[in-house]
Amino acid sequence: MDPMEPTGWTPLPHSGEDLERVKSVPDTPQTRAATYRLAWNDEDFMTRRELRPVRLQLELLKPEMILAERGIRSTVILFGGARLPEPGGAAWAAKNETQKKNLEANSKYYDEARKFARLCSQHSATSYYREFVVVTGGGPGVMEAGNRGADDVGAPSIGLNIVLPHEQAPNAYVTPELCFNFHYFAIRKMHFVMRAKAVAVFPGGFGTMDEFFETLTLIQTGRMERVPVILFGRSFWEKALDLDFLAEQGTITPGDQDIIDYAETADEAWEIIKRFYKL
Repeated sequence: MDPMEPTGWTPLPHSGEDLERVKSVPDTPQTRAATYRLAWNDEDFMTRRELRPVRLQLELLKPEMILAERGIRSTVILFGGARLPEPGGAAWAAKNETQKKNLEANSKYYDEARKFARLCSQHSATSYYREFVVVTGGGPGVMEAGNRGADDVGAPSIGLNIVLPHEQAPNAYVTPELCFNFHYFAIRKMHFVMRAKAVAVFPGGFGTMDEFFETLTLIQTGRMERVPVILFGRSFWEKALDLDFLAEQGTITPGDQDIIDYAETADEAWEIIKRFYKL
């Protein structure tokens, strides 16, 4: 028997059973008191500052258990801008005409992200959706395109949402049973990379760059195995970043740039992954 598989029986009462019992106790000043609540069912207690280590552990444990129960062994990450519209769609995030023009021009990457996710998911189907499962941040833009591409071919995909003031309601294409929500950026980032076999990065802003550089740092320092890291849109990234300059300045080792591959299309990116893993 799998040691992680619940047996369905224990001589001790299940917590859910005790929760039901608590509901049936007499209504008295004592039972209405906050101190009488079961600790794990007391929102006021669980959200106290002192409980932060427990909440961090729970955010790590919940998705890990669910993904393991689902049998998902590896993923392909799609990072990219939440603000990139679908081709022909409104550039809702544009603050001026220049931004509108550029967002509309970069909307081509929505289509490429969608197609790339389809290619990954079609391969994932050969492993009963246990390998190369698409994972995104679960929001709009490139994230939506990634989940949508998986949905196009009837494949499951993961969404790792986070509570933000804007931009971060789950898109409609995330598999509902694999749609997670986080409070802590750090734990969300861990779940992105814990199963990653490839990382595709599309044009984006601070959040995309944060996730991208976090991955580079883990690979550069040997804290993460080498996996394909593919930047879509060489012209965008060579203007946004100058890694050769960093090498010239001595702040990275010459050759660190080689951690990265570039692609313009989904087909090119998938070929990089196929070569890397000899698929």
